[in-house]
Amino acid sequence: MGRAELLKQIEEHRSRMVEMALQSSFANEKVVEISSKLDRLLNTFNQKTEEL
Repeated sequence: MGRAELLKQIEEHRSRMVEMALQSSFANEKVVEISSKLDRLLNTFNQKTEEL
């Protein structure tokens, strides 16, 4: 997965997480799942950035 695709997915997950959290709470199970996926995407992005 390229840098641009990672950034796109990061932004999509971030937006979805915030939207869902505002409708329920940050402790909501689905919000936590999205947050975990966002963390993995950010870690992958950081690893790719360090490789440059």
